[in-house]
Amino acid sequence: MLIIASILFNFFKKIVTKRLQSDDVNKFDTVFSFASWLMYIIIFLITLSSSGVNVTAIFAASAALLIGVGLALQTFFQDIISGIFIIIDQSVHVGDVIELDGKVGRVEEIKLRTTRAVTIDNRVLIIPNHKYLTNSLFNWTQNGTITRESITIGVAYESDVSSVKKLLLQAAIEHPKVLKKPEPSVIFEDFGDSALLFRLVFSINDSFQAVIPKSEIRFKINKLFKEHKISIPFPQRDIRVIN
Repeated sequence: MLIIASILFNFFKKIVTKRLQSDDVNKFDTVFSFASWLMYIIIFLITLSSSGVNVTAIFAASAALLIGVGLALQTFFQDIISGIFIIIDQSVHVGDVIELDGKVGRVEEIKLRTTRAVTIDNRVLIIPNHKYLTNSLFNWTQNGTITRESITIGVAYESDVSSVKKLLLQAAIEHPKVLKKPEPSVIFEDFGDSALLFRLVFSINDSFQAVIPKSEIRFKINKLFKEHKISIPFPQRDIRVIN
């Protein structure tokens, strides 16, 4: 029975892998390996039962042990099941930029139990796969690598808002990482307590490295504002001392 099941399983595996993309074959090898071991255990138990062995008695005798092991391996099996869902659902791919628990990283490897991602400062995140079921996952690149970024800035109330808009657009347009389409835009957000609040919106093609062009654009904005005598105020409070 084991031989027949093994032949049928390998035949099924070949049919499935032929329809997979090359990048997904290695991922499913792990799933097939796990499934094959599960199949062998089930067949082994069926064989014992067919031979007259009381399988129920074996389970009953080891029930306490199985419960203890089950509780100890609960998280492990959650990771395995979550890993299978990730692979089948295709919600996360190698190369995707994801955010989980406030941490951002580019996915380098997806295994059955864990996902490996690298942060922008080259730190490695080892993420247990059950986290995908219990936490909100943000996939920055599922709809493509192009993302909309923004920079918020406040200027003094006496500033010429037309000049502010022009200089903000200039800072974005002149940066080599900012895409021409869709065009950068400026939003007049609000009248703040001590400043007029603007938001510069632009698109880049690598959200993982967004912190670098955003920093460079801020440097450019600061330079342009100083050249055109546009001040960036800071909050002020009047304190009156009453005798």
